[in-house]
Amino acid sequence: MNPLVELAGITKGFGTGEARVQALSDITLNVAAGEVVGLRGPSGSGKSTLLNLVACILEPDTGVLRLTGETVWDGAWSRADLRALRREKIGFIFQFHNLLPFLDATDNVALAMTLNGMSLSDARTKARALLDYLQVGRRAVAMPSMLSGGEAQRVAIARALANRPRIILADEPTAALDSERAQVVMDLLRQVAREQEAAVIVVTHDDKIFSRFDRLVSLRDGRIEGERVESGV
Repeated sequence: MNPLVELAGITKGFGTGEARVQALSDITLNVAAGEVVGLRGPSGSGKSTLLNLVACILEPDTGVLRLTGETVWDGAWSRADLRALRREKIGFIFQFHNLLPFLDATDNVALAMTLNGMSLSDARTKARALLDYLQVGRRAVAMPSMLSGGEAQRVAIARALANRPRIILADEPTAALDSERAQVVMDLLRQVAREQEAAVIVVTHDDKIFSRFDRLVSLRDGRIEGERVESGV
């Protein structure tokens, strides 16, 4: 199966001269549809930089970046509107749900679709279906302050899926959850990857979810130090 995420020879540094820090060096990594890949490593190893490069938030110094078969960076960005590219291809999940406190669960999810041109009525209908899919439909009209941590993270996942992206990027999505809720969130991400043929990349320090990955990639000092296949579930 062709990979949905392809990085070839990617490097990224910050600063100039003696103050320059090499954040990533010669990163080559592919992630296929249906695959859930974890990125682990100590602070400063390059995990977040790598995630932000895949998200087209940071620009590589060298290398090639392809998303869903499209070359999006090869010495320069292939598109002028990177926000549109992200809306089209990528869903984001963060450590904290970042739900808008003045919108209920349905409208937090619907907002992402209306920003992409869908009518509010259609967006709300689809949002409720996504919340049902993620087993939190009974909380469709609840405000974020009334949701548990696990419920809020499920709503955040629904928001990430709103525009049916093929790539899901998650930055420490279980760090604020207890073990049981963390396992539920990871099982949902695995379900999304399989059923929607998405590639899921998760930055994590959370060793209690390592078994939920298909592969676990270790970074150190900006380089891929190793990779191992996990058992999954």
